[in-house]
Amino acid sequence: MKAILGYKRGMARVFDAEGRIVPVTVIEAGPCIVTAVKSEASDGYAAVQLAFGETKPRRLSRAERGHLQAAGAGSLRHLREFRGVAPEALGVGATVDAGVFAPGDVVHVSATSRGLGTAGTIKRHHFHRQRKTHGQSDRERAPGSVGAGTTPGKTFKGQRMAGRMGNARVTVRNLRVVVADPARNLLAVRGAVPGPRGGLVVVRGATKGS
Repeated sequence: MKAILGYKRGMARVFDAEGRIVPVTVIEAGPCIVTAVKSEASDGYAAVQLAFGETKPRRLSRAERGHLQAAGAGSLRHLREFRGVAPEALGVGATVDAGVFAPGDVVHVSATSRGLGTAGTIKRHHFHRQRKTHGQSDRERAPGSVGAGTTPGKTFKGQRMAGRMGNARVTVRNLRVVVADPARNLLAVRGAVPGPRGGLVVVRGATKGS
């Protein structure tokens, strides 16, 4: 499996070979530095840790600075671990750039969605409004009944109600890479990617059954 970290830079459009418009999300992908390689012998599982995103050294803890320094990396703020990446193909200090993907590859993109604050059931769960007739004046956007009466005498766990909307981990699967430009550290994938502009995104190569 191939993987890389990046920042969402916004949406654009490109034209394919037949002149059709293709909506894409542009991602500033890498370069990432390999800061740790896990193996079955030493850790019980195989994985690769990538670091991305330059920051000021004072914004990192001493442990983080020491870990990055041992790997020969600079002050990088984001660390993510990926299982399924062949560790024998990468060593500590190696660089991973947008060239790991090619146009036509299928990827999964994960990010934190935009936080929309507290929302009611109509906006959050697409409930219908209640009737505006028969004398009621303040029930139009209310959720209605949220539980039974004496039996069971409680609201069941998982009941859809008003609450925080967004600000959650979201993965969009099976997006196709349209542009891969390692010289400019850019990836363009067809379709929308969760999160705001400038938000951290994780791009992983799609595997069978994932």
